Amino acid sequence: MRAQMLRTHGGPENFILTEVPTPVPGPGTVLVRLAATSVNQIDIRIRNGLPIGPALPAILGADLAGRVEAVGQGVEGFAPGDEVYGCAGGVHGLGGTLAEYIVADARLLARKPGSLSMREAAALPLVSITAWEALERTGVGAGDHVLVHGGLGGVGHVAVQLAKTRGAQVATTVPSAEAGERARALGADATIVFTEEEVPAYVDRLTGGLGFDVVLDTVGGANLDKSLAAAALNGRVAATAARSTHDLSAMHNKGLSLHVVFMLIPMLHDIGRERHGRILREVARLADAGRLRPIVDPRRFDLASAPEAHRHLESGQAVGKVVIDIA
Repeated sequence: MRAQMLRTHGGPENFILTEVPTPVPGPGTVLVRLAATSVNQIDIRIRNGLPIGPALPAILGADLAGRVEAVGQGVEGFAPGDEVYGCAGGVHGLGGTLAEYIVADARLLARKPGSLSMREAAALPLVSITAWEALERTGVGAGDHVLVHGGLGGVGHVAVQLAKTRGAQVATTVPSAEAGERARALGADATIVFTEEEVPAYVDRLTGGLGFDVVLDTVGGANLDKSLAAAALNGRVAATAARSTHDLSAMHNKGLSLHVVFMLIPMLHDIGRERHGRILREVARLADAGRLRPIVDPRRFDLASAPEAHRHLESGQAVGKVVIDIA
């Protein structure tokens, strides 16, 4: 099969398109012929040397949508020809999705939403599981006032939609008024142009100075301090990019709880992988009910141009998820 092989850590120029043996499914796994994959920020960090990736040379890539070609011993619920999607590779101990085939742990997969194309389905797994876990851990429910930082980003645009399915009132930060219109089309009740309005101003405007019951920070770095400042007394904060150092005095003063979401843990440690499958089945149900839709960047990439897809995501110019067509 054809695959993009990363030879050494660093820039996208270190990928090489090559031929490698097609993997064979073992117990508990399925062979999937990929139709599409997507590029996530974690893929960039692994490419640059984050030490959770496979030993090099290796095939990277986590998300997939495709068709089952063969099933291994003990696999139930999947058969050849089934259309599936999931986040199943790209880290230590697993294959990668920048290839024509992958052997995937069946527990990490679900049937593809019938209402979505392969490209759309490939955009969803990692970001949907991350957003789901953040909302679950913070207990978002009807009546909660939720702030999503980065409401048009990969995790953020899904979190806005999922929070609305739970009956929450949702505000989100966006880079421009035009972006705010797109966020409202996803269901956001209010938008904040973060280059124009500081935290105290929008907390006063949207919450009467009380703060938000739940804040989901998908940005990280110094933005986590803004999330703590925007939260209400006894509020709940979830962070999906918490690789930074902070003074937690604000948390103590408000009695906040902080939940760090790192959705790759089941894949890295082989613990609780079946939960990912269950979440993806629920995500598919919501998508087929018309309550969840991914934003997919309009630029098209194939397996040969996968390095350009990495460059496009890194450029900061992508609108929605960057998807690579495999077949």
